[in-house]
Amino acid sequence: MNFPKWIASMVASLLVLVSVKAAEPVFDLVVYGGTSAAVTSAVQAKRMGKSVIIVCPDQHLGGLTSGGLGWTDTGNKAVIGGLSREFYHRVWQQYQKNDVWRWQKREEYGNKGQGTPAIDGAQRTMWIFEPHVAETVFDEWIAELDIPVHRNEWLDRNVATSVVKEGARIQSIRMLSGKTYRGRMFIDATYEGDLLATSGVDYHVGRESTDTYGEQWNGVQTGVLHHGHHFGAVKKPLSPYQIPGDPSSGVLPRVSSEPPGDYGAGDHRIQAYCFRMCLTAHPENRIPFPKPEGYDPGQYELLLRIFDAGWRQTFNKFDPIPNHKTDTNNHGPFSTDNIGFNYDYPEGSYERRREIIREHEQYQKGLMYFIANDPRVPEDVRFKMARYGLARDEFKDNGGWPHQIYVREARRMVGDFVMTENELLKRRPTPRSVGMGSYTMDSHNVQRYIMPDGFVQNEGDIGVSTQGPYEISYGSLIPKKEQCDNLLVPVCVSSSHIAFGSIRMEPVFMILGQSAATAAMMCLESQSQLPVQDLPYDRLRERLLEDGQVLEIATQIQSGATQLEGIVVDDFAAIRSRGWRMSHSVQPFYERGYHHDNNENKGNESAQFETELKPGIYEVRMTYTPNPNRATNVPVEVHHASGVVRVTVNQREKPELDGAAVSLGSYTFDNQGKVSIGNGGTDGYVILDAVQWIRQKEK
Repeated sequence: MNFPKWIASMVASLLVLVSVKAAEPVFDLVVYGGTSAAVTSAVQAKRMGKSVIIVCPDQHLGGLTSGGLGWTDTGNKAVIGGLSREFYHRVWQQYQKNDVWRWQKREEYGNKGQGTPAIDGAQRTMWIFEPHVAETVFDEWIAELDIPVHRNEWLDRNVATSVVKEGARIQSIRMLSGKTYRGRMFIDATYEGDLLATSGVDYHVGRESTDTYGEQWNGVQTGVLHHGHHFGAVKKPLSPYQIPGDPSSGVLPRVSSEPPGDYGAGDHRIQAYCFRMCLTAHPENRIPFPKPEGYDPGQYELLLRIFDAGWRQTFNKFDPIPNHKTDTNNHGPFSTDNIGFNYDYPEGSYERRREIIREHEQYQKGLMYFIANDPRVPEDVRFKMARYGLARDEFKDNGGWPHQIYVREARRMVGDFVMTENELLKRRPTPRSVGMGSYTMDSHNVQRYIMPDGFVQNEGDIGVSTQGPYEISYGSLIPKKEQCDNLLVPVCVSSSHIAFGSIRMEPVFMILGQSAATAAMMCLESQSQLPVQDLPYDRLRERLLEDGQVLEIATQIQSGATQLEGIVVDDFAAIRSRGWRMSHSVQPFYERGYHHDNNENKGNESAQFETELKPGIYEVRMTYTPNPNRATNVPVEVHHASGVVRVTVNQREKPELDGAAVSLGSYTFDNQGKVSIGNGGTDGYVILDAVQWIRQKEK
């Protein structure tokens, strides 16, 4: 039968489309987003033997971690486990290379971090770093595992059918480029929550009222002044009007004339954004602050009044990172936070978001140029600022300016379980822990308003301690089952505004990214491809612990009983073969738990505890948890300046030193200490916990 040519052509085209559709790969996991959580999600899925792809609108992987936030907000480092801790170990490895120290000698760099050393040689981690080093770590991690990354791919949010679902299950997502990505499981690892929103999942933007979840620190917080980021830090009250004290003269720029709202009421406002600038005063690497297009010095009139009142804390958050650089963050009542100019961002179109980002960039570049150049700025501040500039070797494709705006908060899912301050403060138990946070509940200002007395004030800056680490629920990563059953959300988690103020730290995002991917891949391993809501928690918990996640805080950490003498290397920082398993069944132990060989694979498991030392004589100790099922003949090697000493330890016996440690002897060391533990020929479980080097006084 002869068909007309146009019919034959149409049939041929349809056959091509069907063929292309059939040829589209179906990934076990599609990760949308380029944040640090996206990377750990993908790494975990690949290590579990599954196929995974990262699809992201970004050109650079790592989000804020590689976008300028090198002064890591860690909180209690003992609860940072798994791939998150591995990232900081990989950063430490980068800084062992001599060529990384380009502008500064390693020994010249201070070792100040947030409460603990920036460089922790004993734990083989580094918590403070340059942006390009973090990006190198992420890129190398992805390359090692051969994980495909499709960059500059933007989810089509304008068409309801761009997320194709069968019932509650996502089948595919379509980008503005027209590309379609099919998957069995999906993770939304964006700061904005675009995939969860486009998939029909419930979410919230703004602050809930104090009544919504029975919280104290949510909602409008007028009169609450926790940090120094308010006008109470200035020696005298300041007028917000063009002519001080004259409302008819008009309001100064960057001050809202809208009422702030009633205390405790919910609103649409979100905490302020900024760029975490990487600055330097090193002449060879410095780009002087550029004068931005459209620069208007009038935007900073309020800052002049702050200076005139005697305020001098401009440089308090120029935190030092390696190679004579800074991670510069907001500090004070008028700083890099662009208060009140981001309300449209979470749900704005891509173009509207770009407008907001451009406005933030113009504001912040203008601020730095103003302080460094305007003759009205006090000389002591102006001359010091003029010594700084953008780092030439950072963000080289963007003129030294960060490629990622600090999205401190956008959408937050309303999912299977909502984390609130009540869980963070341990007023209520948290079900099904998949990770831990510990940072202060920290919200930046959300508005700058005029008080009834006619003076200016900021509102929304809250800092409340969580009084120790807290657990994060699996339910906060998953939507309600009827809305979507194969999507997990490790960044825009289901939480209240104030709870998110603590959860939103980059190490926690990496922790939750790993846990989300673990759950997703375990659902695929079941015969019926379980909905993420139906995954048995005991199975998930077991796998997370095996992979080094910290799911609960040990009583030893909270009681302070983990303070060991000398230089201590924990088992989590040791170089271990892959057969060791984590546990915390038998106490006492150091920090987060211990590892054991499961009394299997004898002769094939080993671990090396290494640290840098100052030359001298040290007593070496080893901690372990005794039990009748332990090995009586654990082989231990102490590597010292004169060679290697072999010691056998009976781990069934209670340790002789404070019931926690045994002495392996005293030895002379050069600048390196190493202890090796194996399981060859052992007659029970071999335990890895911690090794101590205690310097001895010279006689």
